Amino acid sequence: MKNCFLFIMLALTGSVQGQYPKLIVQLTDKGGSTFSLNSPSAYLSSRAIQRRTRQNIAADSSDLPVLKKYLDSIVIAGNVQILSQSKWLNQVLIQSTDQAALNKIAAFPFVKKVRGVGYRPSGNPAEPVDKFKIERTEEIATPVLSARTMGDQLNYGNSYNQVHIHNGEFLHNKEYQGQGMHIAVLDGGFNSFKTNTAFDSIRINKQVLGERDFVAFDNSVNEDNLHGANCLSTMAANWPGKLVGTSPQASYWLIRTENSTGEYPIEEHNWAVGAEFADSSGVDMISASLGYTDFDDPAFDHSYSQFYNNSTMVSQAATFAAKKGMIVMNSAGNEGNSSWKYLVFPADADSVCSVGAVNGSGQIGSFSSYGYPGRLKPNIVSVGVNTVLAGLNNQPVTGSGTSYSTPNVAGLIACLWQAFPSFTNMQVLDVVYKSSDRYATPDNRFGFGIPNFKTAYRLLKKQINFSIYGSNWLLAAPNPFTSKITGSFVGQVDGNARVELVNAAGSILYSRSLLTEMEEVYNFSFDSLDALPRGAYTVRYADSLSARSVALEKNIPLNNDWLRLNPGNIFTGNLNVNFTAQETGTVAFRIVDSKGSKLAEQQLNITQGQSQQFNLSLSQLPKGVYYLQYLGKSQKRVIRLLKL
Repeated sequence: MKNCFLFIMLALTGSVQGQYPKLIVQLTDKGGSTFSLNSPSAYLSSRAIQRRTRQNIAADSSDLPVLKKYLDSIVIAGNVQILSQSKWLNQVLIQSTDQAALNKIAAFPFVKKVRGVGYRPSGNPAEPVDKFKIERTEEIATPVLSARTMGDQLNYGNSYNQVHIHNGEFLHNKEYQGQGMHIAVLDGGFNSFKTNTAFDSIRINKQVLGERDFVAFDNSVNEDNLHGANCLSTMAANWPGKLVGTSPQASYWLIRTENSTGEYPIEEHNWAVGAEFADSSGVDMISASLGYTDFDDPAFDHSYSQFYNNSTMVSQAATFAAKKGMIVMNSAGNEGNSSWKYLVFPADADSVCSVGAVNGSGQIGSFSSYGYPGRLKPNIVSVGVNTVLAGLNNQPVTGSGTSYSTPNVAGLIACLWQAFPSFTNMQVLDVVYKSSDRYATPDNRFGFGIPNFKTAYRLLKKQINFSIYGSNWLLAAPNPFTSKITGSFVGQVDGNARVELVNAAGSILYSRSLLTEMEEVYNFSFDSLDALPRGAYTVRYADSLSARSVALEKNIPLNNDWLRLNPGNIFTGNLNVNFTAQETGTVAFRIVDSKGSKLAEQQLNITQGQSQQFNLSLSQLPKGVYYLQYLGKSQKRVIRLLKL
């Protein structure tokens, strides 16, 4: 702070506007909009709609564009230029020194408030100002070219430690490297990203989705501040043996919202506009290494009282972004050694994942901001002390700050979400927090601590497995069997497991040995079983920690064998039902899910003793556990089914 803890919303006066010809016009409503909530494709991309549909997020009034009739009235009021607009905050950024026009605008009945927010040239200084107080980047004296294990797909080189501290290579080795994920990076510029060899891959493979500049409005960010390129490199760089980022296969929007020549509230508005663009474009995640506490004019400074009440423009925008289904990552700030000490805005927002900084050994960086009392912040930490970055001389460099810890871990969260796209943004963040090393004892320095993405992956995988298999993680079918048994199991250990077919005397007839990982699903089969005698058999599973078995019968009638299923109670598409009627009248065969909800039904008129068959078309059902119910007058029967 600049010796001031009062945040003053400046009134519309001639002196203020003379000093700050860039102003925000806040509007009252969106009444009479020509856009409809029932037709979001008019203002949202198909990818944005898909993201919201997956998470059951409906369009609301905040999605509607600012009313054109209001914009037209502002423009014709006088010598006024509209620079940008925020539909979430329902406000317009204008530039004007025409006091008569400003007075006229302030008097419009649809205008709630007009306030100056800053004036600065839109260019960049020769030596960009680092407003996050990040330590000077330095070349790496001795490159770590051997930092790679034999099992790793990627040759991380110098960046191995900042990936390995999160077990991030576990995701990468499973081919989750960000493919199909769209990440918006909000920053002050991405200097030389078009020529820096660290970004050759994302350029050649067209992983740069585009550039947007909400400061100079030229939609070119290559000539601006270097800070954004440094941040981007922790995710997107692909220098085998030198530096490989945490999501090298993801696609990126490069969005400039920050002007490095000073600090004014206009940048909070820019952050909102950049986030809205990211949302409308269908971005999955936002990584922002920006934050705000004090300004060049102390009259604008924020105060501690604004923490956690969603009163700053940037925190409001970040909250909206999360509500639209994006994961929002923001630096916690580098204020740990300053008089301010605490978070920067919008890291305070409840739904924002704010990131502190540790070194490669997990020790907190002294500069990393403290969480302000009243809420658990920061949420997590990542490597932000001597983080390996892409330098301009085609060699890796190091730099320090929460600016770098944020994208480093954001890239891995993108890979995790890639692996489990059916989960919501908040569900993904929840398991990231639960995977962290201080989840049971969080504090205001580390938050939940250092996430472990091997653990996070398995937490989500376990949820999916339970939804499909329930607690029955060992399955074998058909029952009774004739010539073949097929089955599957959910891995219970990282190590060796064995599946055996055993007869009634306990003799092992067939066995399969597998190297397993926890929560992965493995299939097995026992073939050519025609010669086995009729009788009872067991499929038996064992590993170093657990054992389980399934009882089967060979050629023994099941309930007098009057109801038979083809291909059995494990199926992939349609199910053929053969039965001999046990009564006369109308009966129903019904498919229900694990909650008892009816999904399909076949009603038949039957005559006792007659054989019938029919097909149930179940190809549209997702994988999971279901039940076939026979509902007759004299008897009922239920068979458990598994769709693979």
